[in-house]
Amino acid sequence: MLTDNHNRVINYLRLSVTDNCNMRCQYCMPAEGVEFSHNKELLSWDEMFLLSSTFIELGITKIRITGGEPFVRKGLMDFLHRLAAVKGQEEISITTNATLIGEHIAALKALGILNINVSMDSLDKDRFNAITRRNYFDVVYNNVLQLLQNGFNVKINCVVMNGLNTDDILPFVEFAHEQNVSVRFLEEMPFNGHSKGFEKIEWDFLKIMDHIQQHFPGTHRMNDGPSSTSENYTIENRRGSFGIIPSFSRTFCGTCNRIRVSAKGELQTCLYTNESVSFKRLLQQNPHPDLIKPLILKAIHNRFKDGFEAEEKNEFKKSMSLIGG
Repeated sequence: MLTDNHNRVINYLRLSVTDNCNMRCQYCMPAEGVEFSHNKELLSWDEMFLLSSTFIELGITKIRITGGEPFVRKGLMDFLHRLAAVKGQEEISITTNATLIGEHIAALKALGILNINVSMDSLDKDRFNAITRRNYFDVVYNNVLQLLQNGFNVKINCVVMNGLNTDDILPFVEFAHEQNVSVRFLEEMPFNGHSKGFEKIEWDFLKIMDHIQQHFPGTHRMNDGPSSTSENYTIENRRGSFGIIPSFSRTFCGTCNRIRVSAKGELQTCLYTNESVSFKRLLQQNPHPDLIKPLILKAIHNRFKDGFEAEEKNEFKKSMSLIGG
């Protein structure tokens, strides 16, 4: 069991397999995009498998595959087949924009990879295309329905942005009822690839909650998991659920059980801090778990107390695509 210096059990790895993405979402990167890594800069699939297996040996039981957009990288399904066979891992999940997942639904279901988070920030086609700067709404919407029809546990993640998609909050709550699905509203974060972040946000979790309760009385708090990042609710006489993730307010840091590894092999122990270990060169020189484990343990034993302490001591201006969403 992995435990950090604040007695938090670490059992969840968010593994980015690519920083590339086929969208250009406004909250993630500037309109011109960002400079994506060359393939030679990324961990190879073999290196990624060795690293993942090492984390599992140390106590990681849950791995979420992220990006960029994971399905833009060739070889992902072969990697998932290998990873699913590793003893000790209990859950593999994926965060995706759902543009490319359609052709892989049957294979994912066969592997038992049923927990899929879909980044979808509007149910209005024009707003969706404006936010993503791409014309993929119909593909995403239809793939979400396919996932639901095939028995996947789908969670819709909507980043709430003042002046862009606040009109989608209530329709998403209706969508949760219609499709019996979970929708989570995320506070916007300062990882959009611009040189400056922001000091505060207009739509924090309190305002989002108040807005929903004004239109949907009878909300009931659900029993969240011990390390849940979202506050989850049901509404009386309605199916589905909604949650709010205070990603900028950071009210969940005290129970944080997760760490991140970027597609370039950089270990990040907090979303709001810089990389603490780079595995790429080490794996190229001597790909052996015994050389990696001490570095992982050292990083985990030197974690910041919370995202605010990390933010004070680090400067972050990256795109979320480069961090690993």
